[in-house]
Amino acid sequence: MRKFVLILALLNMPKPALAIDQQKVLAAMQAVVMVRGYGDKGGLAYGSGVVVADNKVMTNCHIFRSTKQPWVARGEDTYNIVSVQADRWHDLCLLTTLGLPFKPATIAKNRYLRRGQDVLSIGHSNGVPVPLTSAGTIKSTYPFEGVRVIRSSAPFRMGASGSGIFDIDGNLLGINTFKTPGKHAYFYSLPIKWLDDLAKQPVETVFPIVGKSFWEDDDDKKPFFMQMAIPEINEDWLKLAQVAQKWIEADPKNSDAWYELGSAYENLHKIDDAEHAYKQSALLDANNTDSLFRLGVIAQSKGDKLAMHAIYLAIAKIDQLLADEYSNTISCSKEC
Repeated sequence: MRKFVLILALLNMPKPALAIDQQKVLAAMQAVVMVRGYGDKGGLAYGSGVVVADNKVMTNCHIFRSTKQPWVARGEDTYNIVSVQADRWHDLCLLTTLGLPFKPATIAKNRYLRRGQDVLSIGHSNGVPVPLTSAGTIKSTYPFEGVRVIRSSAPFRMGASGSGIFDIDGNLLGINTFKTPGKHAYFYSLPIKWLDDLAKQPVETVFPIVGKSFWEDDDDKKPFFMQMAIPEINEDWLKLAQVAQKWIEADPKNSDAWYELGSAYENLHKIDDAEHAYKQSALLDANNTDSLFRLGVIAQSKGDKLAMHAIYLAIAKIDQLLADEYSNTISCSKEC
């Protein structure tokens, strides 16, 4: 039954994601478990987790804030949690269990992530007993405290906190953790690289696990990549420009900050300022296809066919499918 559900989900994925190895993704699915517990008010709380070693489950700490006796589950089978190692600020917990029979997920060895890379989110969204699979792409990765936080378009919902984001070969890239509110949400995952530090945390045996994480901080203290999300979603371009400018002041070599400033200026019809910001973004990161794409659109508006063609070639070196999309968007053949 589980295999049938997953294959059904794969058949409904966007076309580029159909080139996956189904057996490897099935193996990844088998490494995803439920984490459950009774809350302090008697209700049943639930989340997800990923088996990362024998009797070790990686998940989010925030799912343990109101339960004293959590456990790991798969269907009707339950497994006791005997201890936890917690990194509250980064919202990651490593559980030690007893008798967990599931094989660990394959940890991604090459941890380089590229914009536009196909990914799969696998977790117990809405508390369903069988993990659900959703497909998407990496929208961006943001440097934060020695790692890169992942933003993707692979959706996850309540109950999937602590679930896994995988590449299309079933390798674990990170842990799905938080999202913005609203219909057009941004989905964020914490990188698997933090597992090494998490395993060095002191062992604890008492629940609940309390403590605020970085993504729950006051709005003006959150990382800039979070501060820009709501203005961008709400199309508040003046606010986005303000956040982007502060981001650039704090980190002038951040390509994403310059891209966000360019996006704000473009939507405020300050095209020359937008072009300058996009060029600075692409100069800092030649693989920032978002900035390259927008530069191509601006070049089209100015009738600059040489620039349009140069940008096509630059994007094609990174992603031919995206280059073809770019060509169609600006109504320009490869020879323009």
